[in-house]
Amino acid sequence: MDGFEGYRGRWAVVTGAGEGIGLALAQGLARLGMNIAVVDIRAEAAEAAAAELKAFGGETIAIACDVSDRASVAGLADRLVGEDILPSILWINAGVAVGAGVLDVSPRTAEWVYGVNVLGAIWTAQAVVPLLLKAEGPRHVGITASTASITPMRGSFTIYSASKQATAGIGEALAAELAPEGVGVTILCPGLVNTGIWDAARARPERFGGVRRLPDALGEHWRRAQGPEVVVGPAMASIAAGGGWCVVPTEGDTGEQFEARHATISDGFPQS
Repeated sequence: MDGFEGYRGRWAVVTGAGEGIGLALAQGLARLGMNIAVVDIRAEAAEAAAAELKAFGGETIAIACDVSDRASVAGLADRLVGEDILPSILWINAGVAVGAGVLDVSPRTAEWVYGVNVLGAIWTAQAVVPLLLKAEGPRHVGITASTASITPMRGSFTIYSASKQATAGIGEALAAELAPEGVGVTILCPGLVNTGIWDAARARPERFGGVRRLPDALGEHWRRAQGPEVVVGPAMASIAAGGGWCVVPTEGDTGEQFEARHATISDGFPQS
């Protein structure tokens, strides 16, 4: 891919890479010749993904990390240093979802969603970006938000949508902060894709309420969606182009919802 040559043979760190969008992104980066540090809260998922990625010919390493725990993320950075890894790409992807709204979400569930989707993004950036800044050649940071970041909130996942708007805001903040360093930032906004995020509590830490498994039937809505591989081409192209917003709509009304939201915002300005 044009614009990607400087990344070949270098390291990428992808959080939440044990499955879903994170694994798809890791596969895309490995396919383009990068070595991959697979980071996931589940050690076994990280190890399985790292083993799978070896088929692309590069080096891989599996690291268990709870991004909502700042000490755990510091341990991630220590592990990278111990392995002499200075990543050229960091993709902040780990995220969770819950079917709850602001008015009915429990305290521990709210802390979990924001702990992973918002504070986890901050802790990961604080721990790994300093290592990335020491790497030679081109460097890039990706962050996975959602089309829920740019369209009106709807349905029963409003606390998730609110958290992902904050995730996108962190991406914009990183873009502003890293521009003087010549580091590009991609804010990836995928629509609904077929991942296990609907059952994210299967790996929820005890301090947030512990593991909870949902009935399999509840995942049918996600299973009807496109696979996570749909985001890979646009995300790789964004890296090659130097970053920016990367919206991958998978639902037919995303464009109309976007226009409606921004029309509403525009209508809120005082008329001259």
